[in-house]
Amino acid sequence: MPPAAPPRSLSGRFAALFAALILYASLYPFEAWRWPPGRDATELLVLPWPPYRLPFDLAANFFGYLPLGLLVALAASGPGARRWGAILLGAVLPAALSYAAEVAQHFLPGRHPSLMDWALNSAGAATGALIAPGLQAFGWPQRLQAAWQRWFDADAAGAVVLLLLWPVALLFPAPVALGLGQIGPRLQPLLAEALAGLGGAWSTLWLPSASPARLGFAAETLVTGLGLLAPCLLAFSVVAAGWRRVGLALGATVLTTALLTLSTVLNYGPQHALAGFAPSTLPGLAVGLVAAIVLAPLPRRAVAALGLVGLTALVTLVAQAPSDPYLEQSLQAWEQGRFIRFHGLAQWVGWLWPYAALGWLLRRVIARRGRAP
Repeated sequence: MPPAAPPRSLSGRFAALFAALILYASLYPFEAWRWPPGRDATELLVLPWPPYRLPFDLAANFFGYLPLGLLVALAASGPGARRWGAILLGAVLPAALSYAAEVAQHFLPGRHPSLMDWALNSAGAATGALIAPGLQAFGWPQRLQAAWQRWFDADAAGAVVLLLLWPVALLFPAPVALGLGQIGPRLQPLLAEALAGLGGAWSTLWLPSASPARLGFAAETLVTGLGLLAPCLLAFSVVAAGWRRVGLALGATVLTTALLTLSTVLNYGPQHALAGFAPSTLPGLAVGLVAAIVLAPLPRRAVAALGLVGLTALVTLVAQAPSDPYLEQSLQAWEQGRFIRFHGLAQWVGWLWPYAALGWLLRRVIARRGRAP
């Protein structure tokens, strides 16, 4: 087995991923870029102080950058590195990233650069950077590295990234609980516009009509079960058979229940916290959990192959689910309200996660040919 990446390397990789996610959330929706009318370049370098701010935004700006400062400081630490130099990098690099993102928001209609946001981002990053030496003093990076080696294969980084993105995907409203991957309705108008200029039969090619009725109880139960089973099989493909797999399946079930509740709260308000649990949701979760436990003893390559089958069935069923008018209203609230920073990220992760997992599992199955399971 090839040696696993050292703690600095893992911290650097996750810092880069976290920075990319922050940039996406800061610059969404990445459209209608224009030079602000009546402003020169020097004026754009000055960030205005906002007239007011919501408590949610204050907390999000501070805590959103805290992990980035921590990860950068850990990545900058190592043999021969000065402690204060690592702390300084952990504070300065995220602050520079935040400033660049805030300045870039001048060019996006609907986004408002803010000196307060930059100050909170910088304070959060500095706090995270100051936490890093304490973690190192207690040996936490080495302990996490040892735990990584006990739990995962040496080449498990891609699967772990997908598993970390999976909870983000569940925050985006889905037509059926855990029904990720319904990207067709959003691609359909784009494809229709592209084909309209061709005329004739081309204008309706590859444009299937949406299903007019809800999926049946059995189909919705199967979607939810497959939606839980998919991340479990993805995790099993990089974790040795045994109690750890069972623990991961149980943890995924508990996490799913919490995330479905949180998603409903974000979309419809705290008074409707349990409204996201349709009659088929709990049976579906039970089906997914039982299937995961039954399949836990199988070899890695076998669970990877079953994961391919399960994800294919999942996206096929979800593609047949109809649009929900209440879901459309919820999406408008996300797009126009205070969740705009997270809406673009959550929706794209929810649409693309199954396909990214399919690609990774396919690569896993092909790569393990000729190896011991």
